[in-house]
Amino acid sequence: MRILVTNDDGAGAHGLSVLHQIAKALSDDVWIVAPEMNQSGASHALTIQVPLRYREIGERAFAVRGTPADCVIMGIRHVLKDKPPDLVLSGVNHGANLAEDVTYSGTVAGAMEGTLLGIRSIAMSLTIGFDPEGRQHWKTPLEHGPGIVHQLLASDWPAMTLMNVNYPDLGPQDVKGIVATRQGRRDQGGLHIEERSDTWGDPYFWVGFERRRADPAAGTDLRAIADGLISVTPLHLNLTHEAAREKLGAALSLGGGESGRLKGVG
Repeated sequence: MRILVTNDDGAGAHGLSVLHQIAKALSDDVWIVAPEMNQSGASHALTIQVPLRYREIGERAFAVRGTPADCVIMGIRHVLKDKPPDLVLSGVNHGANLAEDVTYSGTVAGAMEGTLLGIRSIAMSLTIGFDPEGRQHWKTPLEHGPGIVHQLLASDWPAMTLMNVNYPDLGPQDVKGIVATRQGRRDQGGLHIEERSDTWGDPYFWVGFERRRADPAAGTDLRAIADGLISVTPLHLNLTHEAAREKLGAALSLGGGESGRLKGVG
């Protein structure tokens, strides 16, 4: 099995090294194509206004001056064009990618791009910042990751679907289990713009997130992490809301005529 590994934290990130070890536990044919610089929050952006550049940084390892989506395209369509990968692994992200995070996440976007190119893809992220002693539990994905990938590859995936795996902020021995979840929803009241001043007295701004205690809904990725479980969420790339589409189709009918047809159109 040929595996392509990428991330959004950059080619020097510790989480990429962890994911590479997970991949090596599954196969001896592992390739890294990761961003040169940190691309957290880049989502599914593509670099189309400037040329892509990449360089070799190790054996079967390359850094791309671009986004995670750029890296996956570069890996599949250029570096491995003669023999595409069987699996794309993206992560392990420094911090969870839960709920609406998936729309911002470069980690998830790496798996999205792999899925769009017809390769089964898995995003992995580690929850960080809740351990009372400030520890980061990288051994948790390292120990549980290979088994999870084996289980996922043994199952049937619907078309245009990626798997989003999130590990709780716990040591591997303290994880309560693994559960299939749906995407949750956070209270966005804590999202704000923080204004500061530089040394010249000119203002600059940071997007801020206020940590809030919450009681996430049962069955969601947020609830799973709160309960000390590993969350696996199948994410479908067709964003159409079918019930709303059917309702809208009826509402858009004109004068009892064919839905959606305008005079002089079609």
